[in-house]
Amino acid sequence: MTHAEQDATAAHPDRRAVIRGVGAVGLAAAGATVVAACGSSSTAGAPAAGGSSGGSSSAASPSAAGSSDSGGSEGIDTSEIPVGGGTIVAATKTVITQPAAGQFKAFSSICTHMGCPVASVADGTINCNCHGSRYDIATGQVKRGPATKPLPAKTVTVKGDRLTVT
Repeated sequence: MTHAEQDATAAHPDRRAVIRGVGAVGLAAAGATVVAACGSSSTAGAPAAGGSSGGSSSAASPSAAGSSDSGGSEGIDTSEIPVGGGTIVAATKTVITQPAAGQFKAFSSICTHMGCPVASVADGTINCNCHGSRYDIATGQVKRGPATKPLPAKTVTVKGDRLTVT
């Protein structure tokens, strides 16, 4: 092929080259869209800003929660559950409360209204920020709707200063 023919080919690529180029551009654009969607900074379901009284906590660390069951195979130290409040263990979808000193309760941390995870434990209630439902920390019963069903209870076992939930 002469130099002139090469220049002419470069100026007028064949059909396969055009299709490959268009396909590559399409894939690059689709990839950027997926990355943008996965990189969303939505805060839906996030706890509201600001503090509250009553010993609230919104999540327990994975090391404190363990990894095999609701209370973890190693359990949770009882000192991590504030009296009059509770701790949400997001990894196991559990909320553990201590309504009175030495009295531990555990419930599913999934709101019975629309399935959102509860966001906090404060002022004697387990709180879902999605639609405002509130549950009693001692019984799991609905204190404020729109939820109409209580949080399902789980079994808490205390051994010394450690507790596990099943």
